[in-house]
Amino acid sequence: MRTKYGFNTTEQRSRLMKRIGSKNTKYEVIFRKALWNKGVRYRLHSKTVTGNPDILINKFRIVVFIDGEFWHGYNWEEKKKRIKSNREYWIKKIENNIERDKSNNIKLAEEGWRVFRFWEHEIKKNLDNCLNQIIQAME
Repeated sequence: MRTKYGFNTTEQRSRLMKRIGSKNTKYEVIFRKALWNKGVRYRLHSKTVTGNPDILINKFRIVVFIDGEFWHGYNWEEKKKRIKSNREYWIKKIENNIERDKSNNIKLAEEGWRVFRFWEHEIKKNLDNCLNQIIQAME
């Protein structure tokens, strides 16, 4: 049921948000296919590496994360002002995600991994640039 303002109620919003997957997102799949077409072989969602990276190129010690703008806080200081409902929950959740990402980057670097994080919009608008960063790191 929608409120008079057109927004879903909390139960409905919760159900919708739960359906959003964290693996095999549209832009992750696009990026993986492009890497594969360039001859790059990789592993997916490794649970043995800090942060469970979306893509793992073990031979070159490269990990790649494809981050969604909302969940990982792209342009966060601006966007958090626009959150209207359940502000306390969402601000805390996204800020925890941002801190976890930073912590994972540090741990991965200490473990000898090269970390690449791409926003979904970067892959959408400039896939070749993202691919070239990975290819150059492999040289």
